[in-house]
Amino acid sequence: MSSHGSQDLNEKPTASHGVEPVAATPAVTERKEGVKEKTVHNAEFFAAVTETKINPWSRTSLHLFFSVFIAFCCAVANGYDGSLMTSIIAMKTFQDKFQTDGDVGPKVSVIFSLYTVGSMVGAPFAAVLSDRFGRRKGMFTGGFVIILGMIIVSTGATIAQFVVGRFVLGFGIAIMTVAAPAYSIEIAPPHWRGRCTGFYNCGWFGGSIPAAIITFGTNYMTDDYSWRIPLILQAAACLLVMSCVFFLPESPRFLIANGREQEALDFLIKYHGNGDPNSRLVRLEIDEMREGIKLDGIDKTWWDYRPFLTSHNARWRMLQVLMISIFGQFSGNGLGYFNTVIFRQIGVSSVPQQLGYNILNQCLSAIGALTAVTLTDRMPRRKVLIFGTLLCAVCLACNAGLSTVLSQQPEDNINLSYGQGALATYFLFNIVFSFTYTPLQGVIPTEALETTIRAKGLAASGIIVSAMGFINQFAGPIALKNIRHNYVYVFVAWDCIEAACWYFFGVESQGRTLEQLEWVYDQPNPVKASLKVDKVILDETGHVAQVVDVAV
Repeated sequence: MSSHGSQDLNEKPTASHGVEPVAATPAVTERKEGVKEKTVHNAEFFAAVTETKINPWSRTSLHLFFSVFIAFCCAVANGYDGSLMTSIIAMKTFQDKFQTDGDVGPKVSVIFSLYTVGSMVGAPFAAVLSDRFGRRKGMFTGGFVIILGMIIVSTGATIAQFVVGRFVLGFGIAIMTVAAPAYSIEIAPPHWRGRCTGFYNCGWFGGSIPAAIITFGTNYMTDDYSWRIPLILQAAACLLVMSCVFFLPESPRFLIANGREQEALDFLIKYHGNGDPNSRLVRLEIDEMREGIKLDGIDKTWWDYRPFLTSHNARWRMLQVLMISIFGQFSGNGLGYFNTVIFRQIGVSSVPQQLGYNILNQCLSAIGALTAVTLTDRMPRRKVLIFGTLLCAVCLACNAGLSTVLSQQPEDNINLSYGQGALATYFLFNIVFSFTYTPLQGVIPTEALETTIRAKGLAASGIIVSAMGFINQFAGPIALKNIRHNYVYVFVAWDCIEAACWYFFGVESQGRTLEQLEWVYDQPNPVKASLKVDKVILDETGHVAQVVDVAV
């Protein structure tokens, strides 16, 4: 832990523990000709970023982008499954093969939920792999296990075999989704961190949209290959990851945590410093990593999760992980596993039309998420989560209300405008949710966790996410069968509670290096500390000339 834990909030933090200014948004005001005053999160970091301009189109930057893309493909594998089973479960050929009695009910619950059980079981093993052998080997191993699960499910002849395959798939996804986001955030320059990690999490749609399109096409087939072919194609993203991952650089933070400092420094000089060993940004990052990363950290003891709860700093970090892990899965978005059921209940009876709307919903959600990604390094995380979650509640309330009216109408005299309104508000909810949560589901936990606890923390997050997914996937089909659209009201109330939690407990992490967040979490009130800003004077070249004030 940092020795600055007792530092007064009004005292200016040091460069290595202060709050820093990557994406400060307040207005810039003229002081005199050629000189400007600007409010930033941390003067030292702002100066380092300003003086180290990374060319995004250089060969090294393109290699870095490719590395993030390979991590993105790990999220593609996860997203593919989410949309895949939504569509497969609606296929008549699948229902006949496994005697599921439709697309809702207990048997469907088991098929969906065993995937999340596999994820929960796999998460602790994922942390060990990622910490001991590196992020790249973690991604490779996850891809191998997913392919094994794909073989089991795609050749399934009984529901028992299919369920076992789903368990293995979930186990492999857990390994991938611990290693990949840690890798993505650890290789990114600090002022590109939000976009890189947000882009990683948008890989969900990189998988869900192709899965929706493929199943829409294979639905017209009349034999078992209508659902086997989409399952086989689940291996595509994994094969790409496995074939490319060892051509990527290893995470510099993993290297330092394992005593390989020179390799980490070489990485920073090449990818963050334009090849300049004297780059101010490189010097800042390597100094912070040396101070903040411990060679004897808990990543060396695979079974020890106690440090997550034994200090004020760690408890606040884990609170951020806990909130984003629960809220990111249980804000109503879990209904997306059953889009075809939702569409049927608001009057869309044709299976091809349901699958078509599923494609549209995935595309609209992707637009919302990708829009947020472009703004992630500039938008304050906390405000987006507060207001976005409240807007999710409004959209779901409108959807539930219109669905209620629709359900009360006689079958021979239905006003379709209510169904169209319910459909529109459901689409709008998914856009708002994707804008609010999709990028930040990858960003918040990886930012909240320091290097030596990151893999274990992401594993813990994976267990929480899978547990919430299990509730969604097991309870969802039963609830939709028994209380139908009224199930949506549960999420309306819960989203209001979530928004309150973000207001009172959400720590603002935008605009800070990962190591500088140590100072924030050491403060008695990390929420208040996270809103602390510096004021700096810029000279005519745009460089920091003077720090003039500190304000909250």
